[in-house]
Amino acid sequence: MVSVIGGGIAGSCLAGGLARKGHPVAIYEQQHPGPGAGAFLFIDGRGHDAMAAMGVDRSALQEVSYPLAGLDYEDSRGRRSAMPSRGHRFWLRRNLMGVLSEFVADSGAELCYGAPISGVTSSEDSHAIQRGADVVAAEGLLVGADGIDSVVRAGLEPDRTPVYAGDVVLYGMTGTPLDPPPTTAPAVLHFFAEVAEDGSAGSTFGHIWRPQDTAALWFVRIPREPLPGTRDDIGMRPVDEWAETVLAATPSSRALVSAFLAHTEVVHVSNARNVSLEQARAPQDSVILIGDADHAITPAAGVGARDALEDARAVFDAIIGADSPAEAMTQRRKQILTDREAAQRARRR
Repeated sequence: MVSVIGGGIAGSCLAGGLARKGHPVAIYEQQHPGPGAGAFLFIDGRGHDAMAAMGVDRSALQEVSYPLAGLDYEDSRGRRSAMPSRGHRFWLRRNLMGVLSEFVADSGAELCYGAPISGVTSSEDSHAIQRGADVVAAEGLLVGADGIDSVVRAGLEPDRTPVYAGDVVLYGMTGTPLDPPPTTAPAVLHFFAEVAEDGSAGSTFGHIWRPQDTAALWFVRIPREPLPGTRDDIGMRPVDEWAETVLAATPSSRALVSAFLAHTEVVHVSNARNVSLEQARAPQDSVILIGDADHAITPAAGVGARDALEDARAVFDAIIGADSPAEAMTQRRKQILTDREAAQRARRR
C-alpha cells in the first residue's frame, strides 16, 4: 500500500500513476479536487516528460497550456541575455490541477479528500495519520508530498523548518487587454532586474503575453523583510494595497509596471522560502518526502515544480520496478544539488 499525503502537482501524478499500474494507493488532501486558486507557473520539458512517464496524457496537458518561445533577461545596467525555450510551457496553476484532478479521479486510487491532515507518526512498517478528528492507520510506504509546510516532515524532522529566502513575490493577471510595449515579444517570458549601485540584486519584474489572450501575466520579486504569518502563501490581495510598493521597487520599469498595475485588480502574495537539504534525514523505504516537502526553493529559481515532478517520477519508477524508493530519492537529492550548483555557476558568469 502507498499512502500519499498531499494532492498537489507531484502527489496527484504519483498517486494516479501508481493506481493506473494496479498498485493500491490512497491519496490524502484537505481540499476537494478541483481547479483551486494560486498563481501561474512555467514547467520545462523535463517536467512534462516526468508527467507523461507517469501516465498523464500529453495532449490533455498541451490543451490547457501554451509553449514559450524563449526567456529574455535585461537589467538596469543594460546587460541583456536570452535563452531559447527548453520545452517550457506556461500554466495557470488551476488549469494544471484541473487536468491532474481528473487523472487521479479516473485512476482507481482511494481518494481521501475534505479533512485536514494535522499530524503523522511513523514506525518502520506502519503509520498513524491524524485526519480531522480521526486517526487512520496505514501500512506500507508513506509519501509526504504536502508542500513546504509539510506535516509529514514536521513529524519526522521537527527541526528542519522553512527559512525565508529574502523576497516577497507577487503574481498578477490583467483583467482587460493590455497593449504591450513593442520591445517585448509575445510568448516570451521577459525579466527585468534592478541592480543597486553596489552591484547587489534588487527587484525583478517579469511578464508574458500573447496577442490572442485578453489577459497578460506578470510577477515581481521584491527583496524585503517577510510579511507576518507562519505560512508562505499570504493569498489574494487588492492590487491597491501593493501598487506603491511595487512601483518603488521597479524604478527602471515604471511606465510598464504602471500599465500592468492599472489593468490588474488583485495580486497573489507570498513569502519566498527554502527548505534546506543540509542535515536532512535519509529517505527510508517506509516513509519519504518529495517536492517542496523535502527541498523547497524560492520561486526565483524557476524549477520547483519540475524538481517535484522528477521526484515523483523517480519514486514511481522505483515502485513499478520493485526497486528501493529510498534509494531513488537519495539519488534525486544528489541530482538536485548538482543542478543547483550548476545554476549558481551560470549566474556568476
